[in-house]
Amino acid sequence: MNISTRASVNWTKWFRQVHRWLAVVFTVSIVVTTVALLQDEPLVWVSYVPLLPLAFLLFTGLYMFAQPYVIRRRAGRRAA
Repeated sequence: MNISTRASVNWTKWFRQVHRWLAVVFTVSIVVTTVALLQDEPLVWVSYVPLLPLAFLLFTGLYMFAQPYVIRRRAGRRAA
């Protein structure tokens, strides 16, 4: 395993860890939003709170989705 591959593995591990913690934050924000909106006088702006962790989940998820394809493509170029 060369240096760039090791760096890629560390980067991918970091993205996976961030993605997991963002999932926890997103879940907690959904619970908090649900409780806040069930109040007698709900604060409507609270319904936007889960969108920030959801956006970060989208980006980290897309990165992890594309990672195997990028690695395969790079490996194909080196072999050719």
